[in-house]
Amino acid sequence: MREVKFYNSLTNSLEVFKPIKEGEVSIYVCGPTVYNHPHIGNARPNVVFDILVKFLRYIGYKVTHMSNLTDVDDKIINEAIKENCREKDITDKYIAAYFKMVDDLHSSRPNIIPRVTETMDEIIAFVKELLDAGYAYEVNGNVYFRVSKVEDYGKLANINIEELDVGARIEENDEKENPLDFALWKNTDKGIKWDAPFGEGRPGWHTECVVMINKNYPEHMIDIHGGGNDLKFPHHVNEMAQSKALYGTDIASYWIHNAMININGEKMSKSLNNFKLAKDLIEEYSGNVIRMALLSAPYRSPVNFTSDLLNSSKMELTKIINASKMAHTKLQLNDYVSDKVDEEIIDKFLNELSNDLNIANGFTIVFDLVKRINMSVRSNDLENTSKYLNTLLELNKILSFDLGLKELSKEDKELYFKWEDSKKEKDFAKADEYRNILMERGVL
Repeated sequence: MREVKFYNSLTNSLEVFKPIKEGEVSIYVCGPTVYNHPHIGNARPNVVFDILVKFLRYIGYKVTHMSNLTDVDDKIINEAIKENCREKDITDKYIAAYFKMVDDLHSSRPNIIPRVTETMDEIIAFVKELLDAGYAYEVNGNVYFRVSKVEDYGKLANINIEELDVGARIEENDEKENPLDFALWKNTDKGIKWDAPFGEGRPGWHTECVVMINKNYPEHMIDIHGGGNDLKFPHHVNEMAQSKALYGTDIASYWIHNAMININGEKMSKSLNNFKLAKDLIEEYSGNVIRMALLSAPYRSPVNFTSDLLNSSKMELTKIINASKMAHTKLQLNDYVSDKVDEEIIDKFLNELSNDLNIANGFTIVFDLVKRINMSVRSNDLENTSKYLNTLLELNKILSFDLGLKELSKEDKELYFKWEDSKKEKDFAKADEYRNILMERGVL
């Protein structure tokens, strides 16, 4: 198996990837809280980890990819009250919206997609286990986790708990023994709730992911836990604390975090009025272009969304698509069929992705390949046209752009030859007419 290196947030170092089970990889990525349309920030981990999963599968690993849906939350309840409907009506609507975004971005859906509401029995049992083991305590129907009982709390985020300011990233609460203690179960009389030995209520956010991971990966340990950098603390730190308490594990061998998205150089936020919904950007530019833009920077670096970035992403993608279409059309018009690829180019591309998913260097190889395709098409070199197009299609099994390649019908071919004849005869009006028809048919 090819050697792969990832930057592990747990050790803050680049490490050779060694899965728990040879030839198999288990991945969990934190999914969305479904109370609104997904914003462009939700799209970045979707694309980053889609590339990661497809890359690992391409090089031979059997990958199990899980990502959850948080369908219990105060924001969901407030939205349901506002809309005068059930919480499920809200979550079903925005789960559909989320997966439309996933499909529009040409990402593959995870193998396993658990919902919190479908994991409630396991969550309640898990909270009870923490209580019984003394890692949690109950106050007025609320259950809190005792942070002080876990060694190295905060190590994932490189945080010294003595230096944390209460009220900064930690919610102040007089019920808690320690300001850092976090809610496992919330006593509530508002919105959806469940019966539990410690009272009616709903789970705390940090508990849900741990339980869903352990339900689907009973070894209490997975290979890769992923998510946005903003989840590192407190969410991932608190996940790890609970797993450490009951199972003595860090949940994952490798923690991989993608950086955030900025809008015109500023952090995206509603207060700055620069909040961008993914659906709006996809509608304006296409899922292809947004995918390209999200891959424009190394995954551990922020992506700065600007009109310049989106326009340059559109231009770069157009080069790839146009070269692919020209080559595909040329080969069909000449009835040329071959399955040869350039193994050296594929190997170079995979080597770049093996180095902490270096997609930027990977694109350098892609655009060099595009130049080779264009040259071979212009010189009527069918052998190389086929080889280089096949190679690009192999790389695109990981990149997953919609190249819009069309299988030509007999009529398509006849129109193409008429277009060519019109150009030779300098009947440019007729040539333009045929060209427009070919473009409408997706041939050009």
